[in-house]
Amino acid sequence: MGLSRKQKVVLERDFVTELLEIDGKKYQYKQVEGSFTQPNGEICRAMIQWAKNACGNSVSDLLELYCGNGNLSIPLSENFQKVLATEISKVSVNSAQENIRINSVLNLNIVRLSSGEFTQAIDKVRPFRRLADIDLDSYNFNTVLVDPPRAGLDKDTCAMVARFPQILYISCNPETQLENLELLSQTHRIKRFALFDQFPYTDHTETDLLLVRK
Repeated sequence: MGLSRKQKVVLERDFVTELLEIDGKKYQYKQVEGSFTQPNGEICRAMIQWAKNACGNSVSDLLELYCGNGNLSIPLSENFQKVLATEISKVSVNSAQENIRINSVLNLNIVRLSSGEFTQAIDKVRPFRRLADIDLDSYNFNTVLVDPPRAGLDKDTCAMVARFPQILYISCNPETQLENLELLSQTHRIKRFALFDQFPYTDHTETDLLLVRK
């Protein structure tokens, strides 16, 4: 595949298939050119493993915001009864749907919504046609997983996730994560923490927190 001056020439395909082994199980991911993916496969595997161990097994359900191509949603679906994940990028949502099919996951639904739109939906501010087949009232969310962009969580989303007993916060920007913690620490405490170095020899790190209600 070649890229030059807003042109793309694809000789065979514009994606690769990545294989990650977690808890002895192999997961396949369709990684499409131009969409967000974790850059370091081995660190990504370790991060998913940490998240699975941190969450533990639950009889409740998981909500994930900013799910991308299902990188975390798919392995974590084994820890919960049901999973509802949201993502705004069409390319990532399409990849996630394909990854759900490839990995034969049956308890995971992914919807194309922004975090703000989901907040409006769960608060019943307005209905969304993209949620026509999803009964939000049927979910028993105990844990929310957020993996926001570098800007972190906006104020309304931060307030919304603070309602959940357990928050798994994965961040590519410790500075904005710290800003969000000023609000989240009012209701939650840090139970577990991990740091992952996706880009060796740079100051970019991934900081992951498990927060539980006080």
